[in-house]
Amino acid sequence: MSGRYSRQILFSDIGEEGQRRIRDSKVVIVGCGALGSVSAEMLTRAGIGQLKIIDRDFVEESNLQRQSLFSDKDAQQGLPKAAVAERVLKGINSEVYCKGIIEDVTWENMARLCKDSHIIMDGTDNFETRFLINDFSILEGVPWMYGACVGSYGVAFAFQPGKTACLQCLLEQPPQVGTTETCETAGILAPVVHAVAAFQVTQALKICIGKTPEPKLLQVDVWTGNWRTIAAGTARSEECPCCSGRRLRFLEGEEKSRLTRLCGRNAVQISPQHPTRLDFKVVHKVGATGPG
Repeated sequence: MSGRYSRQILFSDIGEEGQRRIRDSKVVIVGCGALGSVSAEMLTRAGIGQLKIIDRDFVEESNLQRQSLFSDKDAQQGLPKAAVAERVLKGINSEVYCKGIIEDVTWENMARLCKDSHIIMDGTDNFETRFLINDFSILEGVPWMYGACVGSYGVAFAFQPGKTACLQCLLEQPPQVGTTETCETAGILAPVVHAVAAFQVTQALKICIGKTPEPKLLQVDVWTGNWRTIAAGTARSEECPCCSGRRLRFLEGEEKSRLTRLCGRNAVQISPQHPTRLDFKVVHKVGATGPG
């Protein structure tokens, strides 16, 4: 066993056997923004066996304040986050198999991208993708670590199929786009990102070594200094159409989003309901002159 993990092995709840289990674990991180990049580094340093990072976006200057894997040079070159993450993480720990995938997670590719994973880490910035992860989690029995933060406030929870409620038990539908605050409207502090990611990764490591995390929801506001964990999601709802009824609307494409805000880019991604071909010369002409 590599000496780099000696201090982690000395932690009695992990030990050598726990470290071997961590080494044999496969984790997928969906989204490599603030939470995803911090979680990726922690898991890499902890010696996770395989780490897959999925993100479609590119590094830009406004990311650098909180997305700790990226540098000025990455932003100046506009490099893909997943590609940068793979390069940086391999430099941190060459013992970890790390793969960056430049792709948008959808209902059509979710199974392909996340198959054989033991844990899924939520590094997303929208609820539609979280509901998609939740459906896949129920279908495959894979636990996932929810996390979200905005301003100085953050929340996190370990969803474990068969042991806790699922996301849809607690929140029937994703909030409508524009009805919740985002980092673009309320800003975000880097310390809350690290606090939430630390909770997510700790819960993930517990699962890796065979322990069951207590069903506790973390709520933290690093600016006011308020921290608390509350018992939540201890049992699934018998009326939940997802984990009780096994109706996986998001994974089956019934609830696919047609409009997604791209964080930090002052842009949206529009996904038409049916495949289509666009003549961008016509689009540009209409945009410049107006319809008609």
